[in-house]
Amino acid sequence: MPTKRTKPTHPHGVTELCPEGSRLYATALSSGRISRAEVEPAPCLLEFALLHPDPDDADWLRPVPPSIALAQQIQPLEREIQDRRRLTLDLADAFQPFLALSAQKPATTHAITVLEGNARIHTALDVAVAEARTEVLTVQPGGSRPEHILSQALERSKPLIERGLSMRTLYQHTVRHSQSTFAYVDQMAGAKIEIRTLEQLIERLIICDDTVAFIPAQDDNQVALELRHPGLVQYLIKVFEHLWQRATPLMDEVPYESTPEGITGVQRSIAKLLIEGHVDEAIARRLGMNVRTCRAHIAKLAAALGSGSRAQLGYLIAQSGILERDH
Repeated sequence: MPTKRTKPTHPHGVTELCPEGSRLYATALSSGRISRAEVEPAPCLLEFALLHPDPDDADWLRPVPPSIALAQQIQPLEREIQDRRRLTLDLADAFQPFLALSAQKPATTHAITVLEGNARIHTALDVAVAEARTEVLTVQPGGSRPEHILSQALERSKPLIERGLSMRTLYQHTVRHSQSTFAYVDQMAGAKIEIRTLEQLIERLIICDDTVAFIPAQDDNQVALELRHPGLVQYLIKVFEHLWQRATPLMDEVPYESTPEGITGVQRSIAKLLIEGHVDEAIARRLGMNVRTCRAHIAKLAAALGSGSRAQLGYLIAQSGILERDH
């Protein structure tokens, strides 16, 4: 059974004429008609009703005048626009009683609001950032960020820059190996933006002035909490400032020193997490690196301490005293 052809559609539902169809339609308009065999490679011409059978010869087709063809395409769109306008008016009428009730008393500001789904989270963030007047603080764990995410961050930062707000962002040390991060910094040159890095960070955090903070409520980042309780926001600001004081400016060298055994600061951080009982995946996530890189560091740590097994590695870490050098 032959498959049913469907009209080529634009993402918004608007039909599009294929390039070959455009060429053949122009030919038909110039000549007054065109053979059926010639238009076989462009079925869109018939789907758009741009051709109709020649009453004098069944093997030929005649072009529909462009003005008529255009009207046939526009009419459904105009009907859709009218339908949506009617829907808009119906929605406004449906919500009018609730708007009247809401206007009778001040809007309630909730101390904690649960935001479900990326669309609602991003909308709430956009509103909070638009209302910010002084500073935006962000904690972005997880290592280097994809280029498209940084591009989105750049677009969101532009209004803040134009209004003269300052931004302070904490990343993990692993972003220092990301060219896209430094390209992002270059594009933000001259703005009131500071970036520092740490080995480990808490979960994602965004604070606008001393008014509102956002934290994730699930690991998949599909649910977030919008916090407007002054005590909670002030506490999170103190957490951020504590991390900020310990962090290293992005353009400065991280003050790491290897131990006599050749164990680096990254490996000492991994050793500490191993002692605490974290598995490889959790350690990698905490340090903003992939699991393969994390396991490579664990292998180097084991070699430096002469460990032959994972169980022995924990014992040797405790006996070596390498973690005491971090205090």
